[in-house]
Amino acid sequence: QVQLLESGGGLVQAGGSVRLSCAASGLAFSNYDMGWFRQAPGKEREFVVAIRWSGDSTSYTDSQKGRFTISRDNAKNTVYLQMNSLKPEDTGVYYCAAKLFRRIRPFGSPSSYDYWGQGTQVTVSS
Repeated sequence: QVQLLESGGGLVQAGGSVRLSCAASGLAFSNYDMGWFRQAPGKEREFVVAIRWSGDSTSYTDSQKGRFTISRDNAKNTVYLQMNSLKPEDTGVYYCAAKLFRRIRPFGSPSSYDYWGQGTQVTVSS
């Protein structure tokens, strides 16, 4: 049974930092590209960032570039999201997702991903 378990969310002030983790089990982690998405109340789930199975390529949206950093440790079956200079608009539930690397699908589309975690709440206060 595949499980993706996010952790590290919480309440943080604007300008602060948070590091999210996503621990994977039940799958060959190094065969999966990993992505982070977020969903704010009343809004659709949106792409944040992704990293290829090998860790040698990442994809960011313009609003996160320079503030967010994705990384992975294949030995620990874990992907991380370091978020700095947080803004209130970064508030939402953050989800990690896994996409088999052989599937040539866009990183930014939720439908590209095979497995999802339950999410962790990040709230940025102004």
